[in-house]
Amino acid sequence: MTGPQGGAQTLEAVIDAMRGKEAEVGDRLCTRLADRIPSYRAVPGELIEEAWSRHFRRALTVLRDGSVPAPEDIDEADVARDRLTRGVPLGDGLRAFRGALGAIRDLFISEATRRGLDPLLMVERTKALWQLADTESLQIASVHRRAEVDAALLDARRRADFLRGLLYGTHSAAEINSGAAIYGLDPQRRYQAIRAVPRGGLGLDRSERVLETLCRAHGRTAMLAVLDETIAGVTETRPVIGEPEFTAGLGPPTHLGEVHRSFLTAGRMLDAARAYDRTGVYDLGDLSWRAAVLGEPELSAVLVARYLTPLEAEGAFGELIEESVRLYLETGRHIADVARSLHIHVNTARYRLRRFEELTGARLDSPDTTVEISWALAARELRTSGSA
Repeated sequence: MTGPQGGAQTLEAVIDAMRGKEAEVGDRLCTRLADRIPSYRAVPGELIEEAWSRHFRRALTVLRDGSVPAPEDIDEADVARDRLTRGVPLGDGLRAFRGALGAIRDLFISEATRRGLDPLLMVERTKALWQLADTESLQIASVHRRAEVDAALLDARRRADFLRGLLYGTHSAAEINSGAAIYGLDPQRRYQAIRAVPRGGLGLDRSERVLETLCRAHGRTAMLAVLDETIAGVTETRPVIGEPEFTAGLGPPTHLGEVHRSFLTAGRMLDAARAYDRTGVYDLGDLSWRAAVLGEPELSAVLVARYLTPLEAEGAFGELIEESVRLYLETGRHIADVARSLHIHVNTARYRLRRFEELTGARLDSPDTTVEISWALAARELRTSGSA
C-alpha cells in the first residue's frame, strides 16, 4: 500500500493529469449538453466553458484537500440569473451541473486507477466529489429560486409601470405599442378600463389574480395590476363576478391610446358603486344618473330637503311613506304593485302617496318631480350607506 507521502504525490500527479485534459473533456461535455438538454442551446458556448472551468477548478481543490467548501462560499448567483433570463429551467441547470461533476468524477477515477492511487484515498476523494455535488446543487437551486423571485418582482414592477402609464395617459404611442407587444395586448382591439376593490377576505394581490382570470374567461385578453390600493387594468370583455365578491367600475370600450379616458370613467363608476354599497361590475349604463348624485352634494341637499325632510315630522309613518314612494317609482307608478310588494291594501298605498303630496306639495304625476324625487332617494341611499 502506498504510504501517506507517496499517496499525496500520486494524488498530485492525478490532479496534474486531469488538468491537462480539462479542455478535451469540456469540449466533449459541451457538445453532449446541447444535444441532451435543448434549453442550453440558448446559452453561448463561452459562458458554458466559463462555468465548466469554474466547476473543474473547484473540484480539483476538493480532490486535493478532501474538504468541501461551505454553501456560502459557492457563488452561482450570476450564473443562475443568466440561465433564468435565457429560459433554462432549474431542473435543466441541475442536470447540466451533475453531468459536469460526473465527467470530473469519471476522469478522476480513470487517472487515479492508471496511476495506482490508494483505493481508500480514491474512495474518500470520490465521496468528497459527491458531497460537493450535493452542496453545490442545493446552492444552485437556492440562488436560482432567489433569482426567479427577483425576476418575478422586476417583471411585476415593469408590468405595473406600463399599466400605470397606459391608464394615466403618460405613454407615447411607441411605448404603448412596445408594451402591448410584450404583454399580449392588441392595439387594433378595443379595451375597457376596469378599477375594482375586493369585498371578501382576499388580499389585493390574490384578488388581482382572481379578477384577471375572470376577465380572461373564454379566451379574452386582459391585463391587471394592483395600483394605488385598487385593482386596475384593461379588459376585452366585462367579467362575470360571483364569488369572491368585488365592487368594480368599468369604463367604455376604446383603443389603447385612449384608454386613460375610459379609466377616468371606471374610477367614477367604482366610487359611485362603493358609495351605494353595491357589489358587482358597474358602468355608466348600470348607474346612469345615479353616478352624478355623488358629485352634486349641494343639489342633493336641496332635493332631500324638498321631498324627504317633510316626512321626518311623521315619524315611523313618514318612513312608510318614503318606502311607498320609492316602490311607486321603481314599479313604473303602479299602485297595485306597491300594495302587493308591501302586503297592504291598495287604498292604504293610495293614502300614503296622497299624504306624500300633501306634505311636500309635489305632484307624483309630474315627470320633473319624479326625477327629482328619484334623485333625492338616491342621495338618501348614499347617506344611509355611510357615504359623504
